[in-house]
Amino acid sequence: MEKEYQSPFLDKRDKLFENEVGFVIYDGYPVSKGHCLIIPKRLYPDYFDSTPEELKGLNDLIFKTKELLDNKYKPTGYNIGVNSGEDSGQTVFHLHIHLIPRYKGDVDDPRGGVRGVIPSKQKYQ
Repeated sequence: MEKEYQSPFLDKRDKLFENEVGFVIYDGYPVSKGHCLIIPKRLYPDYFDSTPEELKGLNDLIFKTKELLDNKYKPTGYNIGVNSGEDSGQTVFHLHIHLIPRYKGDVDDPRGGVRGVIPSKQKYQ
């Protein structure tokens, strides 16, 4: 029997964009100015369960969102992230892709980027 999931993303939040596959909202707990979530309309937990059509549609939304953020906030970099599974830190089991704008000086030393999910592994030895 397939597990039934609830999603806080399907409420009446304002959507920045949408297409046939998904939609974009601002993150409710942003780590930077402009932090967005790209979310499929189909409710499923894992990126690796996405169909090829969903991957294309979500990727199109990522690029459209980046264009908006480039124009509105002028970030100097981006992190893109997906938590896939409880042990990765996933707490909402409706797939969502984080598009996190980064800004010069937002951290002292950004080297290692997404490796920081395991802080002791972020810096190269």
